[in-house]
Amino acid sequence: MSILHLLFDPAAWAALLTLIVMEVVLGIDNLVFVAILSNKLPEAQRARTRRIGLGLALVMRIALLFSIFWIVGMVKPVFDLGLAGAPDSHGNPSFETRFSVRDLILIAGGVFLLYKATTEIHHSVDPAESDSAFDKTGSRKTLSFGAAIAQIVLLDLVFSIDSILTAVGMTDELPIMIAAVVVAVGVMLLAADPLANFINRNPSVVMLALGFLLMIGLVLIADGFGVHVPKGYVYTAMAFSAAVETLNIWRRRAAERHGGNGTSH
Repeated sequence: MSILHLLFDPAAWAALLTLIVMEVVLGIDNLVFVAILSNKLPEAQRARTRRIGLGLALVMRIALLFSIFWIVGMVKPVFDLGLAGAPDSHGNPSFETRFSVRDLILIAGGVFLLYKATTEIHHSVDPAESDSAFDKTGSRKTLSFGAAIAQIVLLDLVFSIDSILTAVGMTDELPIMIAAVVVAVGVMLLAADPLANFINRNPSVVMLALGFLLMIGLVLIADGFGVHVPKGYVYTAMAFSAAVETLNIWRRRAAERHGGNGTSH
């Protein structure tokens, strides 16, 4: 279908709006990781790192969209260990050991997220314990710009593949997929700085965000092994936790305004 026909097709607009929402939701994981990682850089480099990281995500997703047939083929098993979990109520195995390229990428990305989140939690809980956190002068080390971009690109690859497979499953029209990805990444670019600044101003939110990354890493690994956790459950849990932490922040600020006892004088 031509682009002109798509512009006047209500079904195409409905597909575009639905896909934009899906892409934005899927991009939350990516955005949280970029925000936490960029906050480890010197302040002058943070905004530029977020823009470059998300810009690379956009380029990568559009490139993958043009490689649509290769992406679809990534779900075909490339090897089988010959094992499977006990069948569930529908007769399907509870887990599989037939792995596709997509499965391997998801598992690798999940392991990387677990490692990063665990390391950051360790440094947050006891930052002085490890000598590796400091340089020879005793000053705290900061992440290098190149290392931050490399890690963002690595996770962009994982999240991009998941995003593109979602797009492929929802529409056959390449222009709709590209438009949805561009809009979604544009929203992420607008939200990146406010989210990162909010996380940086509220240390308790950092721990919550790291907990999100742990959960996302586990979900990616489970997905790689054929155990599909409904994304609605994951995002509902994240939204509930974020709402509770927001109430805690409001309570602490109210207590500070009223002399620390939470009551009006």
